[in-house]
Amino acid sequence: MPRKKKTAQPMTTAQQLSSIIKSARQIMRKDKGLSGDLDRLPILTWVMFLKFLDDLEQLRETEAVLEGKAFQPAIKAPYRWCDWAAIEGGITGDELIAFINQEQAMLPDGSEGPGLFSCLRNLQGVRNENGGGDRRDVIATVFKGLQNRILNGYLLRDVIDKINGIHFNSSEEMHTLSRLYETMLREMRDAAGDSGEFYTPRPVVRFMVEVIDPKLGETILDPACGTGGFLVEAMTHLEKQCQTVEDREILQNSSLYGGEAKPLPYLLVQMNLLLHGLEYPRIDPENSLRFPLREIGDKDRVEVILTNPPFGGEEEKGILGNFPEDMQTAETAMLFLQLIMRKLKRPGQGSETGGRAAVVVPNGMLFGDGIAARIKQELLKNFNLHTIVRLPEGVFAPYTDIPANLLFFDRSGPTKEIWYYQMPPPEGRKKYTKTKPMEYAEFGDCLEWWQGGVGSEHAWLVSVDEVLKLGKDGKLLSVNLDIKNPNSLEAMEHRAPEELIAEMMEKERKVMGIMDELRSHLAEGIA
Repeated sequence: MPRKKKTAQPMTTAQQLSSIIKSARQIMRKDKGLSGDLDRLPILTWVMFLKFLDDLEQLRETEAVLEGKAFQPAIKAPYRWCDWAAIEGGITGDELIAFINQEQAMLPDGSEGPGLFSCLRNLQGVRNENGGGDRRDVIATVFKGLQNRILNGYLLRDVIDKINGIHFNSSEEMHTLSRLYETMLREMRDAAGDSGEFYTPRPVVRFMVEVIDPKLGETILDPACGTGGFLVEAMTHLEKQCQTVEDREILQNSSLYGGEAKPLPYLLVQMNLLLHGLEYPRIDPENSLRFPLREIGDKDRVEVILTNPPFGGEEEKGILGNFPEDMQTAETAMLFLQLIMRKLKRPGQGSETGGRAAVVVPNGMLFGDGIAARIKQELLKNFNLHTIVRLPEGVFAPYTDIPANLLFFDRSGPTKEIWYYQMPPPEGRKKYTKTKPMEYAEFGDCLEWWQGGVGSEHAWLVSVDEVLKLGKDGKLLSVNLDIKNPNSLEAMEHRAPEELIAEMMEKERKVMGIMDELRSHLAEGIA
């Protein structure tokens, strides 16, 4: 049955949108079942998610009618937003909570049937002839991992009425909402404690995307995408390259891919990408490490990988069995590094250099030995690890103060030398903090250096022989990528006095040579 035609809605201003979101969050503070932002944001997100889908389906239905085509909604009556939520002051209180939570419930149309969440969890999509996905699968996956924690149906009704004032078919409102939503994700990160891996600081993400420079037509993957920061920034980067309708179709249908196994961030990344204009986010809801490495072939590879994989965790034995015996480790980050290497396209598969990656890794990975050393040896032997950007302390505060590093590598050949760039600490402070985080502008000098690629007080070049040590029999002794800035006081303290004296004398000889040249030029000018 076709929906009733809606009258055009007035544009909601940025200030009004902000007020709507703020009011909804304030309403949820009154509910005894929600203890903080970590509880409240998922509630707000699933409500927004269903309103967004309904607005999108109304748009698609209108387009289908104009083209004389049949339209099949992903969610059928009476479970669509327009059936139970769109009427202000509709189903509420205990009746609303029962409709949402119970396996069997009284439905808004007066009949009995599965409750809302039960219905949505059991949706099944139909694959098209091209192997493309179906939005119903996404909806089912989102709601399989969700529990409605709000207890008061009257408060939930008030939240629904607020969100009903948002128009997700307005590009201006979507732009404002995407910014508001990212602000909420940051607040959630701050409240999440050990769940802080959900959010990578946007300046770091933006820098990594800027220097990797994804091109329209390339496939971009984040196998541990969290709330989608890298994918959102990559999408923004690609949008600037879109000139035609065909370009936008490439961006929408075959550019951005992610993986996120945890239910909550899976919901959050879906909403984040939807708000930024990606109509069908292609996010794998299962563990990206579940495939045996040897089974990953050319068809599974991508041009670009941008990611901040989880570190410090442990994977089950079934996952470890997907990796070579001498490469199995409890450190999740090292497993992801192996996956990333395997997933990058070989040279000749679309480019001469093959795939390229930018990966966040903790400090311990640089100097780790044993299995970590063997993994790093493979990286140096089969990939070109051309740059390591060393971040100062506090960039990931309040989640961790452990310094992190950004690895940039591609498949253009074995590593011969590595550029290091040490990001200095914030001016006048030892480290970044939650209240005084890193700003994108602070990458300015590094971006300028990246274009020129010459040594400076923050940049230095290291031969692979300095980091990869092999015995006389060719066996691996160590791989130490934890190279200090030779211009820093810390490095000076660990160098032999005769080495420092020799370097000072060499610098003096160079200065004297320059002075002699100047005198010669001056003498010629006078003559």
